[in-house]
Amino acid sequence: MAGAAVVRLRPTTEADLAFVLAVESDPEHLDWIGQWSRDRHQSALKDNNLRHWIVVEAEAARPVGYVILANLLDVDQSLLVQRLVITEKGKGYGRSALRQVIHHAFETFQAHRVWLDVVDTNYRARRLYDSLGFVEEGYLREAKKNSQGYASLVLMALLDRDYRRHPAFFPQDVPSVS
Repeated sequence: MAGAAVVRLRPTTEADLAFVLAVESDPEHLDWIGQWSRDRHQSALKDNNLRHWIVVEAEAARPVGYVILANLLDVDQSLLVQRLVITEKGKGYGRSALRQVIHHAFETFQAHRVWLDVVDTNYRARRLYDSLGFVEEGYLREAKKNSQGYASLVLMALLDRDYRRHPAFFPQDVPSVS
């Protein structure tokens, strides 16, 4: 994918938690993502069932977001992209990060299915997920409380066979996770 934004994922450290909490509490993100305490994020760093990564812009080596992949020990091999937050929209960082997370989920953790939920009015995110092969599977009415009241969530998933056929995931195009 020539010209695509390049980010890399690196494990989140305790030193990164101030950045993570600031990103999470940014008013731009409040209606879209869940809020965790510092203690919850600290626990996640040690949890074998999760991977918590900082999304780093490759050239400048500066953080531009974070991502959490959950259910790594799930017997059904159904992994959850629990959180993906990017601070600079429209630069392709989210696409690059998500491609790496998905690649890692299927290749490293041998997932059968990768799923997520997204606020139904988050059209930018839904377009991204759709473009990477995620399929809408269901709808959770008014399942997330936000500043407007309650938002509905769309469940989306990508199966291993769909991942293997999707042109966005040809291995030579997906940077490795550190």
